[in-house]
Amino acid sequence: MEKKKPTHNDSSSNIFTFLTQRSTTVSFICITLFAIFVRLAVSIHPYSGAGTPPKYGDYEAQRHWMEITINLPVKEWYRNSTVNDLKYWGLDYPPLTAYQSYIHGLFLRYFDPQSVELYTSRGYESYIGKLLMRWTVVLSDLLIFFPAVIYFVLVYYSGVHEGSKSGMSWHFAMILLNPCLILIDHGHFQYNCISLGLTVAAVSAILSDRDIVGSILFTLALNHKQMSAYFAPAFFGYLFGKCLRRQNPFLEVLKLGFAVLGTFIVIWWPYLYSLEAPLEVLSRLAPFERGIYEDYVANFWCTTSVIVKWKRLFGTQSLRILSLVSTVSACLPSMMLLILVPSRRNFLFGLLSSALSFYFFSFQVHEKSILLPLLPASFLAIDEPLIFRWLTYFALLSMFPLLRRDELILPYIALYGLFVLLYNAPAQREDTRETRSRFTTLKYFLITFSLLLHIVYLMVTPPRRYPFLFEAVIMLLCFSQFLFIFMYTNMKQWEFFKLSSQTIREKKNI
Repeated sequence: MEKKKPTHNDSSSNIFTFLTQRSTTVSFICITLFAIFVRLAVSIHPYSGAGTPPKYGDYEAQRHWMEITINLPVKEWYRNSTVNDLKYWGLDYPPLTAYQSYIHGLFLRYFDPQSVELYTSRGYESYIGKLLMRWTVVLSDLLIFFPAVIYFVLVYYSGVHEGSKSGMSWHFAMILLNPCLILIDHGHFQYNCISLGLTVAAVSAILSDRDIVGSILFTLALNHKQMSAYFAPAFFGYLFGKCLRRQNPFLEVLKLGFAVLGTFIVIWWPYLYSLEAPLEVLSRLAPFERGIYEDYVANFWCTTSVIVKWKRLFGTQSLRILSLVSTVSACLPSMMLLILVPSRRNFLFGLLSSALSFYFFSFQVHEKSILLPLLPASFLAIDEPLIFRWLTYFALLSMFPLLRRDELILPYIALYGLFVLLYNAPAQREDTRETRSRFTTLKYFLITFSLLLHIVYLMVTPPRRYPFLFEAVIMLLCFSQFLFIFMYTNMKQWEFFKLSSQTIREKKNI
């Protein structure tokens, strides 16, 4: 059972105490500065699609969205036209991403107008343009993700974590120096730090019983990247379960509903002038024409396609239905357990289970989508160190082919090594020491095999008949480990349910 939940005043007092402790403040500042340095170091390396016309890559997509948003009216951002060819990196994220692109576009236009000139700036890769683009990611990280992580760590150690607070700085470093997020945002080039930062802030607010604020923040995350829906079942299950235990459940649900609906209306307001306009935007958010998966992502559809040729056997419409049913079926048990046992720890495990359900079964999953399950795993790093470490190792491996194409091998190796060093740092965190078990030999074998896979992938040419053999092996290995973590997470949630049921029975017998 959880301890008595702290009140708003208790949480605020504990957070203030942490902030005023000199050692805590100094360690947080040092970790923050080092995290900024690491991001800047990674950003000097190549990015997705560097110098590869005609469509380049994710870097060009982000730049193009800035070009479109600052040169065209809001109503034209998602509409195909002679000046906005949606086949050339058309906007395919919700309106908050478009507004972010507009703000960043103003920043670029102020310093380098040529980088965002309509149409003529396609493929623009000047030194100053690249520097400014990199800085937009760094600033987004600093303004959203960094403060959100600080907020989470302080909330977590003032009311959720029941053990020693000695590992707080270590935990802060583990989340802030996540190698996967840094490589994708500051290497490959994306802005995942914004949607993930909003999600971290939402989780933190809900853990401190500020449910309305948390709901608004999560709605913002959902309106920045639709993949934030990976967490939606966990948010719904936990908040609905809490509402059912309040004095007036209907009123509590109504308040949260109005907060979510109001946030949606504000964000989508420019597109509510007609019935067709929001549908036009929504059609851009679901790229069903790309197929159920791309490349070699370590999810269910891609992994089982080695045996079952899904794309050949079923049409797009059938796969959409199959994907929907599978995703709902996978995340439903976790969501129901959250409704039945809406505890803080169960919420964190529910976030991980829900995210993995979507990663395994949802439509059009990318390698980068593993960042979503990795976030709640990092929340649990101090209590479930093996799960966090294991997911990080194999998340890195699953993205290795993508990062190799981007020529990011050097920062990949450096951040992999940095993670190993920081994870094993003597941080006086006895509660995170992994105990030896009968699975230790298997554990070391899998780590050794994964390291050998890196070397083989870099140095050995695959057979001509099977050009993607090594990608397939990486995919199969990573999927098996992700599946293990998914099963373990659901098992933990069942344990919470059984413990809660046992406690209720004991109270009735008193």
